[in-house]
Amino acid sequence: MDLPITYRGVVYPWQCDHMGHMNVMWYVGKFDEATWQLLSMLGLTPSLLRERNRGMGAVQENITYKRELRPGDVVSIRSGVVEIREKVIRFIHEMYNDETGDVSAAVEMTAVHMDTVRRKSCPFPGEVFERARALIVPRKEDSCRT
Repeated sequence: MDLPITYRGVVYPWQCDHMGHMNVMWYVGKFDEATWQLLSMLGLTPSLLRERNRGMGAVQENITYKRELRPGDVVSIRSGVVEIREKVIRFIHEMYNDETGDVSAAVEMTAVHMDTVRRKSCPFPGEVFERARALIVPRKEDSCRT
């Protein structure tokens, strides 16, 4: 099953460390951008979050680095929902080197839907829950494992 693309970009020289490959902080940043695209696709748009005093809180991230990325590499991230519960969502991102087709890194993330006024978790809106449930993808055993 093809996962939707939630990020496209390039590795810039200033994103690389002294060993010549993209530093881990930039993987996390690119995965974060993909997260907001995925959540928006599910209906958790910036306007909905603002209007309803809602937010998302990351509670766990497990990243696997598989292939180095170097300056000039063009990358894309594909994302999918693994599980949705009343207040919690688990999803994956796979970062690809677009030239080689290799998965460079993968992450599995868990996030909680929050009421930003009460500072407590709260249920997802029904339409978001249903949209996410309809987009659950079969979990690849090796997607976030070494």
